[in-house]
Amino acid sequence: MSDHEWQAPGGSPQASRPDASSAPGGAADPGAYGPPPPPPFTSPGGSPPPPPPPPGAWTPPPKPGLLPLRPLGFGTLLWAPFRTLRRNPAATFGSGLVVQLVSAVATAAVVVPFLAVAVTRLENATEADADAILSGTVGGFLLLMLVPIAISVVVSAFLQGVMVIEVASGTLGDRLGFGALWRRAAKRIWPLIGWTLLLGAALLAAVALLVLIVLLAGSISPTGLAVGIGIAVLLGLGLVVLGAWVGVKLALVPSVIVLERAGIRTAMARSWRLTDGFFWRTFGTLFLVAFILNVAANVVVQPVSLVGTLLAVIVDPTGTGSALTITIVTTVVTLILSLLIGAITAVVQAALIAVIYIDLRMRKEGLDLELERHVEARGAGLPVGDPYGPPAGRAPAGAGAHSSSFSPGSERPATWS
Repeated sequence: MSDHEWQAPGGSPQASRPDASSAPGGAADPGAYGPPPPPPFTSPGGSPPPPPPPPGAWTPPPKPGLLPLRPLGFGTLLWAPFRTLRRNPAATFGSGLVVQLVSAVATAAVVVPFLAVAVTRLENATEADADAILSGTVGGFLLLMLVPIAISVVVSAFLQGVMVIEVASGTLGDRLGFGALWRRAAKRIWPLIGWTLLLGAALLAAVALLVLIVLLAGSISPTGLAVGIGIAVLLGLGLVVLGAWVGVKLALVPSVIVLERAGIRTAMARSWRLTDGFFWRTFGTLFLVAFILNVAANVVVQPVSLVGTLLAVIVDPTGTGSALTITIVTTVVTLILSLLIGAITAVVQAALIAVIYIDLRMRKEGLDLELERHVEARGAGLPVGDPYGPPAGRAPAGAGAHSSSFSPGSERPATWS
């Protein structure tokens, strides 16, 4: 072999290639020559990549679906119900629209024929029978309204169950169709109906108490009527405050009924405990979302109604012909918009309850860790159970391969809150 210098691919002279006899044992050392190592990787901008996190450092858990698997900030908590609607609109908005349509059709099917018959009877009645017919019509109408109210209770309870399942499955990255959501919600429909009826009965009792006070006071004297009205107003304000407090404390009952398969009494106790220490946060979220929905509904519906009224006056000031057509068209458009907005409102408010429930369980019971384990095991092809079951039925959080520093039911360490 000649003693010329070996050139690297880049063309720069290198040291002479060592002779095979210079290596120990007379063999060439394989590590003494070879292609140069590749240059260190740099980003397109020329800056080196960020260093990897040190071992043992905490990194945010993954977000497989609707909610991040960690306690939610207020902004996430506030807008998550709207993302629920946007993420799976066919199943969620479709469910809300079906509920609104069923309620509207049931009300119209009961009220319109009854009013038509009642008006006909009043027009054909003699003066002596008019008062009796009018009293019977009012009483029959009040009794008849129980039918659409009962239908509304059933479909509203069903929508709550549908939205709880949608939020819970969406948090795990699943996307269920319309039929799958309704079939799962149907399994818990009777406890949901019972809870909705209980709320309705409490509201009816409060209103009946106020009306009774006014009637009793008015039967004494005109002065007593004024005093009774004042007492009813003050008592009504107190009942509103009490109802708001109790309503927030028991807001999570539908979620507990569906996800933990609990009875009404157990669900009430669970909701009361979960909201301990988070009353104002829960109240603020519920109030703010309701305020946003109410403002949005008025912004959409009221201008249409106002424009229709003004247009009818401008086109036909006499109120005949064109004005009647414009009024009918405006009324139909307003009803359709109200129906659509009502569906969105019902879906978002029902989803909000489920989002708050999951967030509070993450904060107080370590549900986020349970959901992470579920996602990891499912991704690895391992058999998984229901991660939303009641904490009393689970093994301690420190058991198993994925251990934790606290057990379900204990408060989260301060670094995670």
